[in-house]
Amino acid sequence: MIALNGETISIVLFFVGVYGLIARRNIIKSIMSISIMQVAIILYFVSTNAAPGSVPPIGDVNQMLLAADPLPQALMITDIVIGIGVTAAGLTLFIHLYHRFGSTNWQKVMKKRNRHD
Repeated sequence: MIALNGETISIVLFFVGVYGLIARRNIIKSIMSISIMQVAIILYFVSTNAAPGSVPPIGDVNQMLLAADPLPQALMITDIVIGIGVTAAGLTLFIHLYHRFGSTNWQKVMKKRNRHD
């Protein structure tokens, strides 16, 4: 049986996001799938960096040899902020497309867009 650790869960989540991106024609579901993929990548990097017995890299100087590497954690915090910005931009574009074309379906929006151009 496959062990349910952070890496396994993140890989499954990533492919759930890929499936949602490929199989769904709804713009909102596509944006949600991209967010799921981003969370899966963050979970993967955080879980691969976590060594057994490591402590947070703050506080007591005597335990700094056991401290976890702070660089991946800082990069993942940056990635979370960038992901929020990308999701907000995607939702803003969705609202604009919905007001302009009146649909949440990618194919209907593309057909109506080709008629407008």
